[in-house]
Parts: sequence; C-alpha cells; structure tokens
Amino acid sequence: MRYSGDWMSLVDDRILEYIHEHGSGSPKKMKEEGRIRYSRQHIARRCRTLAEKGLLTHLGNGVYVITDDGAAYLNGELDTETWAQVDGTETETGSGNESDST
Repeated sequence: MRYSGDWMSLVDDRILEYIHEHGSGSPKKMKEEGRIRYSRQHIARRCRTLAEKGLLTHLGNGVYVITDDGAAYLNGELDTETWAQVDGTETETGSGNESDST
C-alpha cells in the first residue's frame, strides 16, 4: 500500500511508475506513448514538483530519473505526507542537521 501525501496528485503515481519501469523519462515521451493521459505541460509541472520533493532527479533537457526515496514510495516503504513535511523543513534550513542536538 502506498502512502501518498496530500500534496500529491493522481498522475504522480503514473509518472513515478513510468520512470521506474523505463529507467528515465521525459514529459514529452510519457505523453507521446499515451500511457499518461494528461497534457505534456501538466506532466512537466508534476515532474518538477516530484523533483523538488526528492522523488525524482532532473538530469536536464527534460529527462528525469527516480530517486531511492521515489522507489521506496512505490514499494510502500515511504509515507510522503510525513516525509514531505520533514523534507520541506530541511530544505528551508539548508543543512538538515538541526535535529541532531542532544
């Protein structure tokens, strides 16, 4: 069972599945193959969001690959609701080590 955050949309799972299966992907290619039935522009926006959240990595020229966290989400091992909140905090502070105090 996957644990999607409230920031995610239905197309996000299809994008992650496509890139996981193919090793990489671009919004143009996903649209052309017809598996993801959204506009190329919408797919591109969601890819950027997934990359900002750490589930995809943008390699340039519109090509994305899945991260370890993205694969963990697909396997039901990552709750993106609680993870995204922690990730957003770390991104804002920049270092991610603030919780290391004892």
